[in-house]
Amino acid sequence: MNRIFAVVLAIVFFFLIDFYVFQVVKTLTKSSTTDTRRLIYYFYWSIPIVSLLVWIVTQFVISPDVLPRSTRQFVWAAILIPYFAKLAMILVLLFDDVIRFFKWVISFFTKQQEIATTDPSVISEGISRSDFLMKTALAVGGTTVAGFAYGIVSGAHDYRIRRITVSLKNLPKAFDGIKIGQLSDIHSGSFFNRTAVKGGVEMLMKEKPDMVFFTGDLVNNTADEVKSYIDIFDKVKAPLGVYSTLGNHDYGDYYQWPTAEAKRQNLKDLIKAHKLLGWDLLMDENRFIKIGNEHIAVLGIQNWGGGSFAKYGDLKKAYIGIADAPVKLLLSHDPSHWELQTQKMTPDIDIAFAGHTHGMQFGVEVAGFQWSPVQWRYKQWAGLYQQNDQYLYVNRGFGYLGYPGRLGILPEITIMELRSA
Repeated sequence: MNRIFAVVLAIVFFFLIDFYVFQVVKTLTKSSTTDTRRLIYYFYWSIPIVSLLVWIVTQFVISPDVLPRSTRQFVWAAILIPYFAKLAMILVLLFDDVIRFFKWVISFFTKQQEIATTDPSVISEGISRSDFLMKTALAVGGTTVAGFAYGIVSGAHDYRIRRITVSLKNLPKAFDGIKIGQLSDIHSGSFFNRTAVKGGVEMLMKEKPDMVFFTGDLVNNTADEVKSYIDIFDKVKAPLGVYSTLGNHDYGDYYQWPTAEAKRQNLKDLIKAHKLLGWDLLMDENRFIKIGNEHIAVLGIQNWGGGSFAKYGDLKKAYIGIADAPVKLLLSHDPSHWELQTQKMTPDIDIAFAGHTHGMQFGVEVAGFQWSPVQWRYKQWAGLYQQNDQYLYVNRGFGYLGYPGRLGILPEITIMELRSA
């Protein structure tokens, strides 16, 4: 019953959006012939009707196992992107409606009925304000659709190498200049271009990292998603090892499993996938990395996130036995863990590596300026952060989830060089 109510509520919400924007279509086509207007109206309403039918079929008729995940993802994008565009249009249109509302209020109290009855569509000199805002709204809507489409075609696999150097005062001399590659949030179930993904892995390998860290979310929901990409990601290798950890999506918590045992088996299969890749999965564990007679420690915990996100990780357990290591590097998927636990419980961890946010796959990064809506949820969401002598690096993610693209916040391959301070 709750699900049916939610579906009905969603349909009503989307209908109201369509109806509001339809008023613009009616106004801008009022000078057209009757047949032209009728054709435009039919075309306008056919899009949401078809979208609704497709959504019902994919959501309630076709089994999730029949339709490929990447196809389902594109279906959702095709349905939702036009509504994002319409919402952008509404923000512009509301400006005019608010002005007209206040004029009506003023006229009501001042009895200046001529203000309230003035037709805003009448052109006195040039284009009226209402016509201008309506056409501006159409331009904004069209730009929004074009932008999101570009993010799919170009941004989804436009991998960028981000280089950063961090100086640590306790770094052993043997490790001075060591290069660490980081990948995060692969989300293999979302990929639709194997060639591009392979190219991203090759970009990482050309950097010749000494170590590679993977900070979680190998899949969206189920372990089988990565099967067709094992032969690509098993090429990720490094002389001092590839170390990985789990993200919130790796546990299958967002999937309807037939039994609890099926969910447990899925996690076992995912752990096996890390072994097939040749990656050392750290499940609340640590490793000593040695060069000659010197060493540092790498520890990794299972997902631990703030708010409603799962808290599987055990930092105390992962820390056992490494107190004397001169440098400690932590793999922890969710960046919120850094402030909520790492700084309080283990102030001697030098650098924490995280991912999770994806930079929301949408935002602006220009000349040092960063902005994304995800910053309203996460204080640390992309790049390097420092608190006293501790660092956190948040990778923007290699893959994508939901929206099959990226706009402004591009997929990342991190190359971090450690230097002795």
